[in-house]
Amino acid sequence: MQESEYSIGEASRASGVKVATIRFYEQIGLLAVAARTEGNRRLYEAADLKRLAFIRHARELGFSVDDIRELLAMTEQANSSCHEADSIAQRHLKEVDRRLEQLAALKLELERMVTECGHGRICDCRVIQILGDHAECRNDAH
Repeated sequence: MQESEYSIGEASRASGVKVATIRFYEQIGLLAVAARTEGNRRLYEAADLKRLAFIRHARELGFSVDDIRELLAMTEQANSSCHEADSIAQRHLKEVDRRLEQLAALKLELERMVTECGHGRICDCRVIQILGDHAECRNDAH
């Protein structure tokens, strides 16, 4: 094994991506199938570790696998316009804003449920009543 080659365990530790996830990324084509040793062990190069770090960071930011696939394809054309990458990020930002609105509505509804609960018996519990009848909710956005 050369100095610039890493086993899957080493690639996992260096990139912060779990071994099973690295295998999955290979299966779905986000990561090229690794070269193999004579003993059939996967070998990764520094470029693979950079790609794994890119994928991990994009996933942490909530980008979909399809978006990541497109973004990675763009990295192969370094001198092309970044308009499409901007569009993908803008689309994702709009989705995050939509989810934040849903979470804010959910928070308000949960706060109301907890506030209205008299902490008495289950038969009088507003939390149970509201969960049992969606019409009791004040906001359908959640």
